[in-house]
Amino acid sequence: MFQRFFGRERHANRAITEALYAQIVAAARQTVFYSHWNVPDTPLGRFEMLSLHMFLFQHRLRGESSVAQEVAQVLIDEFFLDVDHSLRELGIGDVGVPKRMKKLAKMFYGRTAAYDDALERNDRDGLTAALARNVRPDAGAWPEASLLADYVTDACNQLAAQTPESIVSGTLAFPSPREVNNEAH
Repeated sequence: MFQRFFGRERHANRAITEALYAQIVAAARQTVFYSHWNVPDTPLGRFEMLSLHMFLFQHRLRGESSVAQEVAQVLIDEFFLDVDHSLRELGIGDVGVPKRMKKLAKMFYGRTAAYDDALERNDRDGLTAALARNVRPDAGAWPEASLLADYVTDACNQLAAQTPESIVSGTLAFPSPREVNNEAH
C-alpha cells in the first residue's frame, strides 16, 4: 500500500489528502461553534477550531501503520501551508509571515499537548479548562467550553470507530455539534 500511496498513483493520493483536509476544514467551520457556542468568528477563532480538528485527526492516527502516519504528516504539512496562505491573504508581508508562523506552530503544539494530556487522563474538567483557555482567552467565563469538551470527546469516539483504512482512503466523519447537545440550539 505504501508504494501505491506515494508511488505511481501520487495524483490520486493528492485527491485523497485534499478530500481529508476539506473534511477537517468543514468540521471546523460548523456554524454552531460560532453562532451558538460563542467561538469567535475571527481569523484566530477559526485557527483555534481548525487546530482542534487537526489535533483530533492526528490523535486518531497516532500509533497506526506507517501509511497512516505518512497521511497524518502530509495533512499537518497541508495545515501549515494553509495557515501560511491565510496569513498572506490577511496582508501579512513576507517578512512577518515566518515570525507569525513560528508563533502559531508553537500555539498549535502547545494546545495539542494540553488536549492530549486531558484526553489521556480522561479529565473532562481539564479538557474544558484547556479549551476555554485557548479558544476564549479573553472571556472570564465561557460556559460553552463544556459543550465543546463534550464535542471533542464525542469526536474522539466517532473517529476511533473509523478504520484507519477508510481514513487513509479519504473518508473521515466528525460528529455534528448538534448531536452532542441539542439544547445548544
